[in-house]
Amino acid sequence: MSAPLAPSDTPPSIFSVISALARKHEAVNLGQGFPDFDPDPELTARLSFHTQHGRNQYAPPAGVPRLLRAIAEKVKRCHELDVDPGQEITISSGATQAIWTTIQAIVRPGDEVIIFEPAYDSYAPAVRSAGGTVVPVVLRGPHFLPDWTSFAERLTDRTRLVIINNPHNPTGTCWRDEDLRELARLLRPTSTLLLSDEVYEHIVFDGRPHRCALSYPGLRDRTFVTASFGKTFHVTGWKVGYVLAHPILMQHYRALHQYTVFTVNTPAQHALADYLAEPRHYLNLGQFFQAKRDRLIAALADTPLRLLPSAGSYFLLADYGAISNEKDGHFARWLIEEHGVATIPISPFYSEPVPEQRYVRFCFAKRAATLDAAANRLAALGHTHLAPTQIPS
Repeated sequence: MSAPLAPSDTPPSIFSVISALARKHEAVNLGQGFPDFDPDPELTARLSFHTQHGRNQYAPPAGVPRLLRAIAEKVKRCHELDVDPGQEITISSGATQAIWTTIQAIVRPGDEVIIFEPAYDSYAPAVRSAGGTVVPVVLRGPHFLPDWTSFAERLTDRTRLVIINNPHNPTGTCWRDEDLRELARLLRPTSTLLLSDEVYEHIVFDGRPHRCALSYPGLRDRTFVTASFGKTFHVTGWKVGYVLAHPILMQHYRALHQYTVFTVNTPAQHALADYLAEPRHYLNLGQFFQAKRDRLIAALADTPLRLLPSAGSYFLLADYGAISNEKDGHFARWLIEEHGVATIPISPFYSEPVPEQRYVRFCFAKRAATLDAAANRLAALGHTHLAPTQIPS
């Protein structure tokens, strides 16, 4: 059993480290995953309206009822699923809080939690803080799809929770229908719960659908789904998300939620309820970001970076093996210092390094000018080939 997480066990996140380096070297930042453009003025106008019309006090802990109803309607429209807005939806202070609260509510000392790695870096600390043990299942490039034999070997009677992320950060992979069906089959004889992080649910490309875990009969009653309005509507600073779960699971979540955030930004909830009334605001999101993905891919086509397919999210992985065989953290630092472009190495998303992998992650949720500026700086890579010792550690 792992010990609960102590403050000294928590290093600075890779996002904080890279962003600080980017500021120091005035690099174009394609590292941390947030847009550098403003949200739709219609949405910010609704926020202003509600702040000026008396909606500035505490909302109900579960959320503003009209927003809960709007989410239920969206889930019905997108996935043909009926969810009870009063019992199966809770508004959260962003998806990270929803993930953290879910884990704290259900994981106990001695429990095992399976995480598919590379994984968003909040999962493992949340598990350890609850006294749980992280059991990693490695996703290997270039496809980063689950190895179900490896998963089955790690699934035991001590497995309290499985965490998945679809579409996936940092790889941009979307799970296939057969993957979710196999997960449901393997979990069916167990009491293991599922946490499905679906913050990029509306950012999928090339005509593919998003597959919500709740759509699968073997997963419906054991799953928490977390989502993010910040990712969907380019308002990450608003910190508003939500969690979906069966009423019994939601009782456990809300029991802890009331003592953590208690309630979430009231005028923002009303503004989001207004904005959700028009489905085009989220149904067209994949096309919007696909254009940005394709712009960056085209701009980097003449560099030695080998770009991996991005099926969803707003991330694109690049294999830099043709430039250097140095570790990804050193390579990312070198890109900032010598070429003025910030990326995120993916090794921090693993519990243990995968030595043969040479990937960095680009975020393309940026203005066209930002993407073009980064590509112009990276064009110099076409004339670069480095031995490992040429990149400072």
